[in-house]
Amino acid sequence: MQAIATILVVDDQAMVLSSLKKLLSQAPYLVLTAQSAHEALDQLERQKVEVVISDERMPGMPGSEFLSIVRERWPETVRIILTGYASVESAIKAINEGEIFRFLTKPCTSHELHAAVRAALAHRTRLKPDERNPLLDSLEKQAPGITQVRRDSDGVVIIDDEA
Repeated sequence: MQAIATILVVDDQAMVLSSLKKLLSQAPYLVLTAQSAHEALDQLERQKVEVVISDERMPGMPGSEFLSIVRERWPETVRIILTGYASVESAIKAINEGEIFRFLTKPCTSHELHAAVRAALAHRTRLKPDERNPLLDSLEKQAPGITQVRRDSDGVVIIDDEA
């Protein structure tokens, strides 16, 4: 199975990283891990990453500060916080400083995590229309025109009644 996206998971707890990597690797993602924000920044320098999932409470640098740096240096990378210590203050800080796409709390279900990553990838595709999704390219080759959507002036999808 070829990876359609690269996901970077950042958490200071090795067991959490291992669990999340195993869970996300069930989908067609290349999953990278880092045990600190500094290690994650090094990986981002070397590898293109579509989605970053970070814990908030980590030694050295909190997730919101780390994701703020990611926003500045790699604005096309979608950012998600996954934390066991959710507070209104930390959520506001993460959203305002790191422009977080999703704020998830531990423990989160497999379904919640996968749904957040799928939504993040869809959001990223909408933000970068010039960057094609390999899966969509494959579908377009198999059935030309399948990925084209016609909309009216209000943005409503137009469906032809021809059958």
